[in-house]
Amino acid sequence: MSEDLHLLSDLALILISAGVMTIIFKLLKQPLVLGYIVAGFLVGPHFDLFPSVVGESAVSEWSEIGIIFLLFSLGLEFSFKKLFRVGGTAIIASIAEILIMFSIGFVSGYLLQWTTMESIFLGGMLAMSSTTIIIKAFDDLSLRKEKFADITMVILIIQDIMAILMMVLLSTAAVSQSVNGMDLVLCILKLAFFIILWFVVGISVIPTFFRKAKKYINDETLLIISIGLCFGMVVFANAVGFSSALGAFVMGSILSETIEGEHIEKLLKSVKDLFGAIFFVSVGMMVDPHILVEYWDTILELTFIVLVVKGLISAFSVLIAGEDLKTSLQAGFSLAQIGEFAFIIAALGVSLKVMNPVIYPIIVAVAVITTFTTPYCIRLANPVFRFLDKHLPDKAKKFLDSYSLMGSGSKFERGWKKVITTSLARTIIFGVCCFAAMTLSLKFFYPFTINKLTGTLSVPLIHLIDCVITLAVMSPFLLGLIRHSSRTQAIYSDLWQENRSNRIAIVTWTLLRIFAACVFVVFVLSASFKFTKWVLVIIAIALVLILAFSRNVLTRYMRLEENFVHNLNAKEAVEKREEYEED
Repeated sequence: MSEDLHLLSDLALILISAGVMTIIFKLLKQPLVLGYIVAGFLVGPHFDLFPSVVGESAVSEWSEIGIIFLLFSLGLEFSFKKLFRVGGTAIIASIAEILIMFSIGFVSGYLLQWTTMESIFLGGMLAMSSTTIIIKAFDDLSLRKEKFADITMVILIIQDIMAILMMVLLSTAAVSQSVNGMDLVLCILKLAFFIILWFVVGISVIPTFFRKAKKYINDETLLIISIGLCFGMVVFANAVGFSSALGAFVMGSILSETIEGEHIEKLLKSVKDLFGAIFFVSVGMMVDPHILVEYWDTILELTFIVLVVKGLISAFSVLIAGEDLKTSLQAGFSLAQIGEFAFIIAALGVSLKVMNPVIYPIIVAVAVITTFTTPYCIRLANPVFRFLDKHLPDKAKKFLDSYSLMGSGSKFERGWKKVITTSLARTIIFGVCCFAAMTLSLKFFYPFTINKLTGTLSVPLIHLIDCVITLAVMSPFLLGLIRHSSRTQAIYSDLWQENRSNRIAIVTWTLLRIFAACVFVVFVLSASFKFTKWVLVIIAIALVLILAFSRNVLTRYMRLEENFVHNLNAKEAVEKREEYEED
């Protein structure tokens, strides 16, 4: 049989077995994800009673596409606005859970007499929960609209981002036997830079494209464009050193902010279900009964840590972030498993030869067991809450109900928080845009003009043209960097009238933003002209002042900002209009 027919026969076997197990598990009223894993075990290489999959590597590639579609679908149901609304709780809970579980994993590895590096990798594996498994469980249990589901999914996204940083740290530690802090810092900055850039460019361009091309786009075209954008972002994310899952999620989040977001989600559902089934079947194929028998005690110990310790630690982490006891238990118990990132981290440790290869199937076994138990853990949260609510002292319940890590503060403390949130966000966004425009120009535009125009024009004239065009492109972003929004100006006015210390802070912050704009201009000038530093600084200050009072630049800046804000709020505007028409 040819290789192509092998692939077809494998897919036929996977889908038929998955379909049969789906029917059986529906009759048993059990989550479908468990049926997929059982189907994977039955057609896998470790079970001989039924025909087995031949091309495991090809199935693995298809399962990776399944992860991409699952994360893309998650992004379509998610939004950065939701991240900002519950982000404080999720960030605090995520960091607390990761730090505590990483420490517990390291100690567990030490007690199991694993090497120091194996213990470090175990900590990384136990700290991460499974986004794909939890999404599927929430779908099967119809819990996507619950408050704790929102918090859980934000925590999962933050965990996925932290997992990327963790893999950089673990790789560095494995190779050099030490932690290179600078590599970690650079990775964090790089990740933040690209996420902000992707979001800003995506919101500025994609909704505008859909709006202008709406009459030419039918369901078929919309599905093709959406999947193409998803795969394009996946390729770009891989090219700059990030995971496929992150790229798929970011593009889904961008498309979710468009008025076509829900429509795309409906069109994608069948494709997501198909590839998601292949992914979960491939997980079941990795279950090896011989490993389960030989290392049953280690598997049970790690399973206990994940199910009980991780569940309680996750609930505690959400609780200290300010949520009530019921929500904390529901979110914590939902996170009581490990999944795809545990596989990736384990494979990384084996490939770097700092981990015993037998650890990988052990982790797979723990992941599969905890995948089975995930729906039951989610359901267990409510009975545990009722038990605690019945037996906890009244003082303890009142304390938990009134507890909040983030105090409200005075009027002007709240005002400063709003200024910092709004102004700092604007500063970061426009700073990223300036840096991206400058980097693209210096890396691609400057060499292109030198190569094409040398011999036609003098080199100093080419550099002057490059400098003028680069600054012209950057000018609206530079103006946004030094300009305050109208809402921030109103808050500044109140703070300015309150006391002199506020005035010093406002002036200092404004000068820092102007200084940042001057730094970008100095970099561009220094790439074009060989002036002394003081001359470059004086020219940069003069150019920034000219930009600040230029009506042409202000018009371009206002057009860009209005387009971005309109695209960002278009979906909510349509929803409000539809609600008004229904009433």
